[in-house]
Amino acid sequence: MKRRSFITTASMTAFSIAAFGSINWNGKFFEGNNPTTSDILGPFYRPNAPIRSDLIPPGVRGTKAYLSGKIFKDDGRTPLAGVLVEAWQCDADRVYDNTSDEFRFRGAVKTGSNGSYSFKTILPPPYNTGTGWRPAHIHMRISNPKYQDLITQIYFRDDPHLKDDPSSRSPEAIQRILAISKTTTGEHEVQFDVTMSKVFRLSDEGFKKVSGLYQLENGTAEFYRNNNLLMMRINGQIMEGFSYTGNNTFEAAKGVNKAVFSFNDKAEALVAINLWDYPADKSELIKMKGTRFLKY
Repeated sequence: MKRRSFITTASMTAFSIAAFGSINWNGKFFEGNNPTTSDILGPFYRPNAPIRSDLIPPGVRGTKAYLSGKIFKDDGRTPLAGVLVEAWQCDADRVYDNTSDEFRFRGAVKTGSNGSYSFKTILPPPYNTGTGWRPAHIHMRISNPKYQDLITQIYFRDDPHLKDDPSSRSPEAIQRILAISKTTTGEHEVQFDVTMSKVFRLSDEGFKKVSGLYQLENGTAEFYRNNNLLMMRINGQIMEGFSYTGNNTFEAAKGVNKAVFSFNDKAEALVAINLWDYPADKSELIKMKGTRFLKY
């Protein structure tokens, strides 16, 4: 089923890419003081994943692997403690757990004083969305009050579907296409270090000014604050986490995915939403307009 039809019922994916800068290869992985780039939020983000480093449910199949790394401040060198690192992925049958209390293949950890994190999981398989292939990937959200929340994904080298996906084939994904190596005991491991970016501050009053429920032509959109992101639900499904860029505008795809707010002469809040119809071409935009009927 195409994403356009999902939006009127359950909905699907949103796309989010951060600014890309120069990076250095140190022989093992990319490093530098440029922020790690972001990626699509969905399709199946669930907040409040349990705090745990082992994401593998009992009795499941798959190739076990360790995902680990360090979170750095915006200088790319100083470790950042107390960062919440969330990770989620599909299972070996290409299924996401979207409803169970087990939160299968979902979890979160906080970094220690050295900025490190680690998850035990399986190597996920690629899957076909119905409109194209997505390469194997693991979703992550990395949050700290002093820095911009990062929503991103990692991919794996030599995946034959990297070229089929507009996200993984983007030059901005190069630092997130990672090697799968083996430990001295023969276990698979992947290293992913992250450099955070400074947040463009918006006041509490600014978030309140736009938060609430909006009536769309086909359903409702809800906007609410979560850390330093403005989250958007459409018909109950989390679709995007927007960063504030100024002028009543929140963006999550270099201006492609965005929500622009305005106010009419009746002091009603209005929103114009642009979403890229992933995984179609960027010219395929879903455009929606709404008027707020419930203020938070």
